[in-house]
Amino acid sequence: MLIVTLRFNEKKNKSIMNLKKFVVLYLMVHLVSAGFSQVKQAEAQEPFPFSVYNLKNGLTIILSEDNSLPLVTVVCAYKVGSVYEKKGKTGIAHLLENLMFMGSRNVGPMQHIRFIHRIGGEFNAFTSWDRTLFYQTVSSNQLPLVLWLESDRMNSLNLNYSNVEETKNLLIEALKNQDKGDPFRESLLVFDQLLYPDFTYSHPIIGSEDDLKSITLKDVRDFYQTYYKPNNAVLCITGNIDEKNTLQLVRKYFSTIDPSKNVPRPPSYKGDFIQERQEQISINENISTPGFRLGYRIGSPHSNDFYILSIIDYLLFSGESSRLYKRLVKRNKLALNMSVGIERRRDLAALKVFVLSNNEATKEIAKKALLSEMNRLKSSLIPDRELVKIKNMYKSDYMGNFYSPEKRALFLTRYYLSGNDIRDLEGELNKYLRVTTSEIVGIMNRYFTENYVLVEIRGK
Repeated sequence: MLIVTLRFNEKKNKSIMNLKKFVVLYLMVHLVSAGFSQVKQAEAQEPFPFSVYNLKNGLTIILSEDNSLPLVTVVCAYKVGSVYEKKGKTGIAHLLENLMFMGSRNVGPMQHIRFIHRIGGEFNAFTSWDRTLFYQTVSSNQLPLVLWLESDRMNSLNLNYSNVEETKNLLIEALKNQDKGDPFRESLLVFDQLLYPDFTYSHPIIGSEDDLKSITLKDVRDFYQTYYKPNNAVLCITGNIDEKNTLQLVRKYFSTIDPSKNVPRPPSYKGDFIQERQEQISINENISTPGFRLGYRIGSPHSNDFYILSIIDYLLFSGESSRLYKRLVKRNKLALNMSVGIERRRDLAALKVFVLSNNEATKEIAKKALLSEMNRLKSSLIPDRELVKIKNMYKSDYMGNFYSPEKRALFLTRYYLSGNDIRDLEGELNKYLRVTTSEIVGIMNRYFTENYVLVEIRGK
């Protein structure tokens, strides 16, 4: 995520605030009319059109028109993240994300941010293991400005010694503050190294202090020239647009940018798949509440198993009505905090659980309760009504990706970058809604065995 500090304050544009209130009201009415409160399960269709184009220089363009709101979101994403980094140079992908705001041929340092703020828009950026995204939501009449800004830094980023060193120092300071402010970060690093026993996939996105210091101006320029080019990027534009005119604008600003001469293939995973239980203890004197991290490597995000695994995630962990939240947090008060989710790292996926308890005794009880609840799913079918309820929750969250230009743009971009054929998106939701109780039992027995990673978290 972008961490460059802004040195100015801007008052929020009142018209934008009023527009946001209108958006919230619109969504409330629209969601109620969509009938998400119904218990009955039905087949679902994605309620939006989209088109995909490619420029001669390799840039992929995704357009989705929705004129219900006078807004447009532009996502410019690059297929590069921390898994593309070499040993001794970790953090360079995150460094480039921040350098993208330090000026280009026609835009001064931080001027990109000032332009967006000045027109009442919103922006953000982030780096993950396999992608780097930049996105802005603005009034639809400001689309040409955003496309010009994105094309200028894709074509002519200003990379000099001063900018690189200043940004490196900011990231190193942020890394030090993160280490001081989060006593549980150390246990997460240990956990990831056990869960993904391969340097490429296990090192932190932000890198390390020593590695950041070792990155040179040449390293940064080479990384930019290799990965930040149109044939390694996707541009997604959603909202109040005219598709024909928008495509002309994209061609105007991006068609003359030269592609990368050689984009390396994504690195393959070289670690061993977890075959048996692995446990480790992480001790930090600043920790006052004990806890644990539990992880399972699960099926690939591209496999049919993943649809069933996603429903299992909702059934056990998602929201206050999930089985384990009710048992550990609400009913038995065994956990002070519990965060769970399925994590994707390119072609790999894992279910990760983080639990904090009052003391060692309740922590052990919470751990046993969690494992017993998971084991119960291996031998007993869940009631049909419970499964319908879970599917309706999943459907509601899934459909929520489409009801604002920003969410829709991010969803379409994520789907494309995941390696899926975006033409297969139609009917994707139904693959989740068709999961059966017997399939859940089968998947639980296939993946959730004794081959888990467990990190015990303790204070001194």
